[in-house]
Amino acid sequence: MSTPTLPRPARAGAIPAAPRPAVPADGPAPAPGPAPTASRARHRAGFWLVAAAFLATMAFSTVPAPLYPLYQAADGFSTFTVTVVFAAYAVGVALALVLAGHVSDWLGRRRVLLPALGLELAAAALFLSGTGLATLLVARFVSGLGVGMLTATATAHLAELHAAHRPGDAGHRPQVVAVVANIGGLGAGALAAGALAQTGVAPLRLPYLVFAALLLLGVAGVLVAPETVRRPATRPAYRPQRPRRSGGDPAAQRLAYAAAFASFAVFGVFTSVAPGFVGGTLHHTSRLLAGLVVFVVFGAAAGVQAATTRVRPAARLRAGLAAQAAGLVVLTTGMLAERLDVFLLGGLVTGAGAGLLFAAASGTVAALAAPHRRGEALAGLFLVAYLGLSLPAMGLGLLARAVPQATAMALLAGALLVLLAALAVAARRTRSPRRP
Repeated sequence: MSTPTLPRPARAGAIPAAPRPAVPADGPAPAPGPAPTASRARHRAGFWLVAAAFLATMAFSTVPAPLYPLYQAADGFSTFTVTVVFAAYAVGVALALVLAGHVSDWLGRRRVLLPALGLELAAAALFLSGTGLATLLVARFVSGLGVGMLTATATAHLAELHAAHRPGDAGHRPQVVAVVANIGGLGAGALAAGALAQTGVAPLRLPYLVFAALLLLGVAGVLVAPETVRRPATRPAYRPQRPRRSGGDPAAQRLAYAAAFASFAVFGVFTSVAPGFVGGTLHHTSRLLAGLVVFVVFGAAAGVQAATTRVRPAARLRAGLAAQAAGLVVLTTGMLAERLDVFLLGGLVTGAGAGLLFAAASGTVAALAAPHRRGEALAGLFLVAYLGLSLPAMGLGLLARAVPQATAMALLAGALLVLLAALAVAARRTRSPRRP
């Protein structure tokens, strides 16, 4: 998922993950940028250490993707069961987003990052403990909780560390690094897990052992990184993060929410069902190839988001609609014709389109919202996005029980094309706001 565009200095760009809530006027504020050179150097080092922990966490969250066919072979899981396991992750992310996505604004960034990394380590231990369905469901849910806590907090921490290191710098480094760590990490995790499993050495254990070690290094990095939030003398009363209307044009907000749903639908399908299609229908059993399929989609999404940080949301929306629609047609053609090269090309184009769509959606909602309500408005966007992540994938799994998987994908692609066409019509009637 994408990191939304936020008010400076916490401005960060595009997907999935979760928004940084706005801090009320009477609430805590980030510590001011330090003047001494040594302190600035510490914040610079902290920036890269937090980025590395962010990358490791997001990468770990997609480790199971290329391994699902192995779980299916070991325990006889159906395609639908795989999508249910994947949905458990999306539920965990959404729940953490609502309950804990905003508390680092007064508790401090490190006080949230460290428990989030602890949850990921607990998930790794669960994955290592067995391959049963109950174990996988709990492990994926716990991993989702950690990701939901970490993404908003890490994005805010990166922006603040950069601001402390380079006061007054309006550059795009935090935005680009957040995109690479977030979406790039999702793709890199699947690719690395596929490569490790391909060695044949304990394929359902080695990837988790390697990433557990990387997560431990992430914990050490966060412990070293400076804190950037002053804790208030009186802690604000806790309440869950409440999504609310962002203000401005309600039609533009509805358009953004629908675009977020459509874009995350693609990510959900590729991280749950696509590796099984490549290994089953196409008879390519390479785990490295299964990881590459996921990497292509997320890599394309991260690349276009990082390359279009200065592009207005309206332009991103138009380009994203066209690219995702074209990509879905190519992708479905590849599945029906059982052509791996066409399937991968479709994934590349579809991923790029989905990345642009979500970048446009998050930019639009951030622009519509009042500064002190931007976090709550973006929370609504991400909740809708995570519905898109899980529901279409589960629908595809259900359809695959009655019809061939390629046919099920064609039906899903048709539904998404109808949604994209409706979005294109709505976009012509809706005036997009300027970026904040």
